[in-house]
Amino acid sequence: MANKSAEKRERQEAKRRLRNRMAKSTMRTAIKKFDSAVAAGDKEAAGKAFAESSKLLDSVAGKGIIHRNTAARKKSRLAHAYNKMV
Repeated sequence: MANKSAEKRERQEAKRRLRNRMAKSTMRTAIKKFDSAVAAGDKEAAGKAFAESSKLLDSVAGKGIIHRNTAARKKSRLAHAYNKMV
């Protein structure tokens, strides 16, 4: 049987895993919203979605949920798609 510290660690990991999954899901949803705005050709909606996606990517990378280089790469690709549309 696991000792008390191992049980506490499991509880903490479960909370963190849930928090990380929620943050990643929110990030992916924002990126999908941006992609759909670009596909529709809506510049105003794409601009707002780009700003929101960039902010979320920075936030998630700052918390260590994704690597900072991954966030930079995703932001770069979003910026490229937005500039290509505009």
